[in-house]
Amino acid sequence: MKEIKSIIQLYDSYKNAGEQCAIAQVVRVEESSYRREGARMIVFESGVFEGGISGGCLEGDALQRSQIAILKQQPSIVTYDTSKEKEIGIGLGCNGIIDVLISPISEESDMMAMLQKCVAERGEHVIATITALDGDMESIALGKSFYFDSDTATLNDCTHAGFRDFILGRIAEVLENKKSRTYHFESEGTKASVFIELIPPQFHLAIYGDNYDVYPMLEMAQVLDWEVSLVGNVQKLRKEKLRSVANIYPKDMEARPKIDTRTAIILMAHDYKTDAANLLELINSEAPYIASLGPRKRFDKMMLEFRSKGIKFSEGQRQRIFAPCGLEIGANTPEEIATSIFGEVLSVFSGNTGGMLRDKTGPIHDRD
Repeated sequence: MKEIKSIIQLYDSYKNAGEQCAIAQVVRVEESSYRREGARMIVFESGVFEGGISGGCLEGDALQRSQIAILKQQPSIVTYDTSKEKEIGIGLGCNGIIDVLISPISEESDMMAMLQKCVAERGEHVIATITALDGDMESIALGKSFYFDSDTATLNDCTHAGFRDFILGRIAEVLENKKSRTYHFESEGTKASVFIELIPPQFHLAIYGDNYDVYPMLEMAQVLDWEVSLVGNVQKLRKEKLRSVANIYPKDMEARPKIDTRTAIILMAHDYKTDAANLLELINSEAPYIASLGPRKRFDKMMLEFRSKGIKFSEGQRQRIFAPCGLEIGANTPEEIATSIFGEVLSVFSGNTGGMLRDKTGPIHDRD
């Protein structure tokens, strides 16, 4: 989401200057690649760009091709084979094949409006983009994108009934599997490939605490572009440190953060009764990650007291509680502890264990 926000910000700052632009987006990856499907960059005809499709290896070539696409006002697909030593003049060594769709952004294009919608409205968004086309179909063209309206379960502006029904069925699969994917459609001799991109809401960090050790948490969340909510005594905290906090809730008021499946909760009041009360309140939320700072014996004491009052957590609820919290990296300072916790949160959200990559067998990223 951070990349999309940066692209929109640059577009808004340049759109009134009369410069035309294009978006280059990774739509297919085979084997190894620094960036995965969905990575994108915006390029203006002057050469100014934002975002990225690789670790810096392909951006120069993609910039030039984007300028050509702007001049011709025609979308194109570029395939990079990064295993070849002479690919675009250098040996990239990633040993992967990458398809990049380059699409000029004209006044008629609604891509920027789609991306703006993804940023403005919290929730899952789906965009279906034509990445290959052999033949003619009504309302279908290379580079054309359709936004899926989840409220009405419709594919906006898609008038081809057969293609629309096919894509709606595949969107259901993408939403169920929580993973973007390319599908292939064929009808009456016409073939089309479509990249169905799932854009989830940004991660949300809900902090329940008001001591100085929240500052590294806020700083790291800002770097990662996570939405932050904070519950506590705001008078104890430095106002300039709270500028990146989207939602502030005084602890003596009833209002509390909205918790969803992309929310990580950190209980760090450093007050036993407050943390225990917050845990009881939040265990029934949708949050897949609830962290409680402090040693194991503190948490064990909390569980014993709950059981003595007839309060029992299910196994599923217990698995969502991380106490002690964080990855075991030898963290001691507040900054190191924040790093440890963020690493654990990312591992939970991605379904990984947080081990060392050098010890992993197989590819770094999951592949179809």
